Amino acid sequence: MALATLTTKGQVTIPKAIRDSLKLSTGDKIEIVVTDKREAIIRPVSKKVDEIFCKLHKPGTKAVSLEEMEDAVRNRMRDKFK
Repeated sequence: MALATLTTKGQVTIPKAIRDSLKLSTGDKIEIVVTDKREAIIRPVSKKVDEIFCKLHKPGTKAVSLEEMEDAVRNRMRDKFK
């Protein structure tokens, strides 16, 4: 078990063992979820914008309008749930 202390400013330093286990580094974002039992779950935010920027773009592909995307989703849902 790792312990941390809350500062007067409401800040907590995550112990190194926990940072290493979660593969956190400076600048990473975390999500804190409070359960019904008043427990806090710390989750790393999995992707940074820099990591996924332009990953969906494929050179040479035609841009698709929002209307075309909505039509494609609607048709797929109709086909799937016939």
